[in-house]
Amino acid sequence: MEISEKQREELEELVDLLGGIKGSHTELVSVLIPAGQNINLVQRQLEAEKSTAANIKSKQTRTAVVTALETIIRKMKEINQTPKNGLALYCGNVSEKEGVQDIQIWVYEPPKPLNTRLYRCDKEFVIEPLKEILEISEVYALLVIDRQQATMGLLEGKQIKVLTKLTSGVPGKVRAGGQSSQRYHRVTEGLAKEFFRRVSGEMKKLFFDMPKLKGILIGGPMPTKEEYLETGDLVTKLREKVIALKDIGYVDEHGLELLVEQSENDIAEQELIKEKEIIRKFFEILGKQREKAAYGLERVRLALERGAVNILLLSKSVPKEQKQELEKMAENIGAEIVIISQENQDGEQFFNITKGIGAILRFALE
Repeated sequence: MEISEKQREELEELVDLLGGIKGSHTELVSVLIPAGQNINLVQRQLEAEKSTAANIKSKQTRTAVVTALETIIRKMKEINQTPKNGLALYCGNVSEKEGVQDIQIWVYEPPKPLNTRLYRCDKEFVIEPLKEILEISEVYALLVIDRQQATMGLLEGKQIKVLTKLTSGVPGKVRAGGQSSQRYHRVTEGLAKEFFRRVSGEMKKLFFDMPKLKGILIGGPMPTKEEYLETGDLVTKLREKVIALKDIGYVDEHGLELLVEQSENDIAEQELIKEKEIIRKFFEILGKQREKAAYGLERVRLALERGAVNILLLSKSVPKEQKQELEKMAENIGAEIVIISQENQDGEQFFNITKGIGAILRFALE
């Protein structure tokens, strides 16, 4: 299960914030409660830790740790039970001035199950488990191939990454004179099969031990891609992960992009496809029913004030203050929020036309 762009952005900001805090002493408290853990048990553990903290020699550190623990315990009593995916609490003295106390607390409910149970006092907060949530959990291997060339890539989140290219040495349709057609056919078939085996070897090297690999998409001219799958000695583990074969006329970087586009139905829940679909829908409405779409800060803000927004689209590069204001307004009227990246052509086009702020409306403004 992938987290949404909005959830990812919020978590990235929290990780950056917590990661930048350094304590003068071991006075930063991290408490992680995994999904399914009884919050009352953790609360009792922290009550016991208060007694232990009372033995800390430094008065400043002792006061900071005890205060942080008390603050966390109060917050846990307010929450009362562990949320579905667990809970992360961070609290401590964040003042950079020696002898000055500034106790702050951050409470975070993760969008994916938290599997770590932890209590620690240190000079830094423990944020590694939060970083793990940010990791993309599903990727797709991409291969476009004909008899002369193959390009392998990876669809990771919303990015298509080119990993490697291979060429075969198989001659084109024009053959050297003097060769019998049968001999020429044997030579080219032998070269093609050897090329297919090299491609399969490279596929194994790249993808065999990739734990997040959800599927493999293969594109190329007909019948080459089918021949490759039948005769290319692709290991069973990878062959079983092939979820789509698409007729593609290009076997370069552009071919990878076409492969992803043509596989939309096969990977409909994948992030890039969902983003492309919502952008396509926005521009379609803008073109055909202009009154049911809005873009630009002032126009979208007006639509939000009137409760007219159904889906709010925001580019990642919209200034933070504007983004937070619009997101809060959208949440107040129950509008869906979609964060648009600029890591692909569609996201870049959306930003260039709308300055990163658009909306699909429930009803026309005028």
